Amino acid sequence: LKAGKLAVERGWAINVGGGFHHCSSDKGGGFCAYADITLAIKFLFERVQGVSKATIIDLDAHQGNGHERDFMDDHRVYIMDVYNRYIYPGDGFAKRAIKRKVELEWGTEDTEYIQKVHAHVEGALNELKPDVIVYNAGTDILDGDPLGGLAISPQGIVKRDEIVFKAARRRRIPVLMVTSGGYQKRTARIIADSILNLHNLGLIDKALAASGSENPKVEQMIRDSDKDLCN
Repeated sequence: LKAGKLAVERGWAINVGGGFHHCSSDKGGGFCAYADITLAIKFLFERVQGVSKATIIDLDAHQGNGHERDFMDDHRVYIMDVYNRYIYPGDGFAKRAIKRKVELEWGTEDTEYIQKVHAHVEGALNELKPDVIVYNAGTDILDGDPLGGLAISPQGIVKRDEIVFKAARRRRIPVLMVTSGGYQKRTARIIADSILNLHNLGLIDKALAASGSENPKVEQMIRDSDKDLCN
């Protein structure tokens, strides 16, 4: 919830502990115990004025069936999901909620992956401009991940995150990034390298706070929400 508010307030936020995309409002799944993506979006819709449309860009190696089930019939939420078609969860019902579905083959490598991510991120944001993007940035796409089944390099992951943030920044859309799955020890270093790259490119910075939101009432709403949470 805090990361969602910060994203709207200053244009970006990163929660390195979030991204439990297999959990829906009424059921856990995978390693996911609560539906943080759903909670953040519903909180913003209900408590932050001017936030009425959201896009989920789910680039974890697995299908994000939890938030898909939660927003199945909610036209305020546009879901783009890029995942290995052969692995967990294989939730055919949840796939009905995906507006832009990209199913990958075993062992997909950088060139094909980056091309598809770039094309579909641009396509999704051109199709509908949301008030906020929730970016599920799983590192289980990394080559050698025991659960992801893809073959993306560390450099490919850094480039992927850059593509999403650049697309959001060009359109002045706040973006909330959660790091989701990743089952190798070296993914921590890759996440850190990616965040440093975003900072070095000026895509995440305190200076963006003043320009991150196009809604002049958001800052006051953030303060009001903070008071309510404290009470």
